[in-house]
Amino acid sequence: MTTLGQRDRRPEALGSLSVLPDETICVLLEYLAPRDIANLACVSSVMYILCNEEPLWMSLCLRRAKGPLEYKGSWKKTTLHLEGVAQENDAYRKPFHFDGFMSMYLYKRFYRCNTSLDGFSFDDGNVERRRDISLDEFSKEYDAKKPVLLSGLADSWPASNTWTIDQLSEKYGEVPFRISQRSPNKISMKFKDYISYMKTQRDEDPLYVFDDKFGEAAPDLLKDYSVPHLFQEDWFEILDKESRPPYRWLIVGPERSGASWHVDPALTSAWNTLLCGRKRWALYPPGKVPLGVTVHVNEDDGDVSIDTPSSLQWWLDYYPLLADEDKPIECTLLAGETIYVPSGWWHCILNLEPTVAVTQNFVNKENFGFVCLDMAPGYHHKGVCRAGLLALDDENSEDLENETHDEDDNTLSYSDLTRKEKRIRMNGGGETENQEEDANGVSKRYNMWKNGFSYNIDFLASFLDKERDHYNFPWSMGNSVGQREMRAWLSKLWALKPEMRELIWKGACIALNAEKWLRCLEEVCTFHNLPFVTEDEKLPVGTGSNPVYLLSDYAIKLFVEGGLEQSMYGLGTELEFYDILGRADSPLKTHIPEVLESGILFFEKGSYKVVPWDGKRIPDIISSSNFDFDASMLNSEFPFGIWNKTLREHRNQGKPAPDSFGSLSSHVWPYIITKRCKGKIFAQLRDDLTWNDAQNLATFLGKQLRNLHLLPYPLVTRSELLNVNAVHEELNIPAEWKVFVDALRQKKKDVTSRLENWGNPIPRALMTKIDEYIPDDFFVDLLNVFKDTNGGDEIKPCTWIHSDVMDDNIHMEPSSDDSVDGQHNSWRPSHILDFSDLSIGDPICDLIPIYLDVFRGDADLFKKLLESYGLPLIRSRSPENGTTKTTDSTRKKVLCPSYRTMCYCILHEENVLGAMFSIWDELRTAESWEQVEQTVWSLLNTY
Repeated sequence: MTTLGQRDRRPEALGSLSVLPDETICVLLEYLAPRDIANLACVSSVMYILCNEEPLWMSLCLRRAKGPLEYKGSWKKTTLHLEGVAQENDAYRKPFHFDGFMSMYLYKRFYRCNTSLDGFSFDDGNVERRRDISLDEFSKEYDAKKPVLLSGLADSWPASNTWTIDQLSEKYGEVPFRISQRSPNKISMKFKDYISYMKTQRDEDPLYVFDDKFGEAAPDLLKDYSVPHLFQEDWFEILDKESRPPYRWLIVGPERSGASWHVDPALTSAWNTLLCGRKRWALYPPGKVPLGVTVHVNEDDGDVSIDTPSSLQWWLDYYPLLADEDKPIECTLLAGETIYVPSGWWHCILNLEPTVAVTQNFVNKENFGFVCLDMAPGYHHKGVCRAGLLALDDENSEDLENETHDEDDNTLSYSDLTRKEKRIRMNGGGETENQEEDANGVSKRYNMWKNGFSYNIDFLASFLDKERDHYNFPWSMGNSVGQREMRAWLSKLWALKPEMRELIWKGACIALNAEKWLRCLEEVCTFHNLPFVTEDEKLPVGTGSNPVYLLSDYAIKLFVEGGLEQSMYGLGTELEFYDILGRADSPLKTHIPEVLESGILFFEKGSYKVVPWDGKRIPDIISSSNFDFDASMLNSEFPFGIWNKTLREHRNQGKPAPDSFGSLSSHVWPYIITKRCKGKIFAQLRDDLTWNDAQNLATFLGKQLRNLHLLPYPLVTRSELLNVNAVHEELNIPAEWKVFVDALRQKKKDVTSRLENWGNPIPRALMTKIDEYIPDDFFVDLLNVFKDTNGGDEIKPCTWIHSDVMDDNIHMEPSSDDSVDGQHNSWRPSHILDFSDLSIGDPICDLIPIYLDVFRGDADLFKKLLESYGLPLIRSRSPENGTTKTTDSTRKKVLCPSYRTMCYCILHEENVLGAMFSIWDELRTAESWEQVEQTVWSLLNTY
């Protein structure tokens, strides 16, 4: 194809799309399938150029990759290989070249892909360098204060001699390692394939090994290094292996690769030791957002995300724009050296040549408060931690107006943007202190941006939203540990580090609002003449969503989760259940903690007050509110019992429920006092139980589930429940089933977005097959199965469902008096705890948390439970001759226990699929939900 020399072919070649910049067109192309891009490349010369860009094919490939990836010399070839396209010779002939087209965007990208860093000369930098530093010196001068470059810490490591590219490739060539890249998929490559890629690639943002599971993939690597003596204190060590967040990484990368600007998760500190090559580091202190970086803080849950150019792009395009006083603190890390990065510091790393490194993050007494702050609910303080005073709203920054510097015209202030998601961008400029370097040659630019901002825990904690306590606020998916793990962590620290309790209490007050709940506890104890709270008892225990305290012979639970209205229904339902349990004289009652007292605590006119409540009336503090109580609720024996609770959940149709009690919600808390169980919860004993103990536990749970599912429940009397929007309105379908099935239908409506928000490792192919696996007529078939036509349909009654029989709701006690050094040899299950989440529905639902959370997928224990359970999963109501009516294939599928259970898992309001995919690794390559169903639940079909 020929053109005139100076003719601009872009307008003609792109047509109407020519109004879009090249960058926008390239982004849009990434949303197309490879075959569509191949077709589009034939449209015109410019489309041919844009559709053959390697960065485009790299993005397409990484989105489609499954399992270990093998690079085929180019990303287009690799993508076509994954797509199964035959690699014919003429398919890879030399590309066409066209004149008359110039794109600065593509040129810059081409330059970044092909530039060499041989001439990327820097001085030694201005980070302090120390050798043979003592732990005391490190603690006083650097820990949680400023970075330092340390030499000599790795001199005795075997890794100093053996962690070279060639030696690692020879020993671990067949081992797959995790790869870091800007794709939601988790990619791995065999080390030999990665080294082959590393030597041939010309990517602008090359892949690099960044594997937090390298110790499991290649255990011998852990023997080649040890944690330096300066960093051995790590308070996350007390967490179980499954609960501990990622903390150590093997890092291997080629020239031009690196880590873009970020602050380490949970504001932890880190050390990074380089074993071969050279790395350029740039750092900014807390609160100084680097030029070109945008911080997003979600107002709903405080989740933090960062938009940043790649490391190479920042060094090439942004670094030259900085005035000397605005440049980062920087250094070049050489083989054998270790850099320490304090809590909250921004850092960016660029590999100047192929490198191998190891890094670990840690929590110690110096950064503990910051870690607790980052796990606290809310969003404002998270913005301030990372962006300083720039994160303040206008109304909050008036008092600091004279202290904060003015931003240039390109800076987006925190308050200029939407309330839903705050964005902070620092584009350089502004007044600085511009101080000279001190005698050690270390820049005093540490303080250049502060002007009123202080990375001090007391200062930062002042930006917490005091009205949003941890127990009653959405949890950020970006937090390094979950809510349960965080509560367990603080409880363990409290027990194991009594000498640090002053500091731990301060952290608990930040993360849990512990001081407020202690005051509430003391008022309840005073009212009921219970013993004073001791030092050992003042921190909440367990991992549940409500504050629970253990005092001598008592357990006290404050209901706060979900707000006051949800708390009232939680306690009301539990009290109704206990009442029925006693009247039915069920064997289950001996395995549930004895209820001693229950009531309502509230704060009114400057003081706390307590009133008893047994669930059988509407308390005055509630009835005096503006809540609209209808006549049937006022006449109910338990106005906040199971069916009124179900009706409330139905009205909200799976959406977050508004708290109808308004202003009462912030100062009224229901509570319950039970007799304290002796022993420990199963979560504390899991790793210490013998196999015989575990089997006894399975037998116990089967028997108690049987007792629970045989217990009668209140008759449905509310007309609203009889008229739910069920798919069938036959009068002979029990109202309970209408309610249960209609709730499932509501959950189906937003199931895809819910699963995506959880960030599950579910193959994309499965996400697109949910409607096929659970068609809308599934709910029709489910109701048809459970209607009674007196013709032999197989039916199964609804039952009470605990819904939360997990490792923290099972109590165990020593099975004998024999012990060694106070440690018991065996344990027996004694009680099931926490019935506030009770519901009515298919009893199969209770099997899900037990199999996944308690048994962790152990099929032998699950069989043991089913043996002791003894009730049929399907109960047959047969005609007089004893035969059952033949069902068609669709109804047989709905009657299949494994299918029905799998459907409940997909539609579950909790992240059940995340647990399944973490237990069975083979599910990550599953191509159908039927395959997942058979892997996990097929055992039910042989029961």
